[in-house]
Amino acid sequence: MFHIALHTPVMPANTGNIIRLTANNGCQLHLIEPLGFDFEEKKLRRAGLDYHDLSNIKRYPNFAAFKAAMGERPLFACTTKGSRNYTAATYPNESVLLFGSETSGLPDAVMAQFDSEHRIRIPMMPNNRSLNLANAVAIISYEAWRQHDFTGGS
Repeated sequence: MFHIALHTPVMPANTGNIIRLTANNGCQLHLIEPLGFDFEEKKLRRAGLDYHDLSNIKRYPNFAAFKAAMGERPLFACTTKGSRNYTAATYPNESVLLFGSETSGLPDAVMAQFDSEHRIRIPMMPNNRSLNLANAVAIISYEAWRQHDFTGGS
């Protein structure tokens, strides 16, 4: 199993879509506060459809608490500022894929904790800023799962 972590997400619809995604790909979802929305918000519930009960979600008051809870698991910062293509990385089982806020990405203080090998990116056309967060999570999490022959899937 892999872990998806959202650092201070602000858009409930994206988080709802990611809840649905993690229910379908078997990833554990971690939300690092503060959240930019009420966890019971209608848009969050609507985007997640009926998958909220099937997903595995944990919340943390800050990045330090989250990082401590992850222990020795390999962490990857998924960022437009990454130095390595996401397909070039090898994702051991239990890897953590960390994504930043939709509006500001990962804070510099968090990024400083990752070496260049663990800062991954999705290639895009020149002069484009970023992909939608839920799309980025889908792309990278399915690559990690693919590397393990979609173990546990059908």
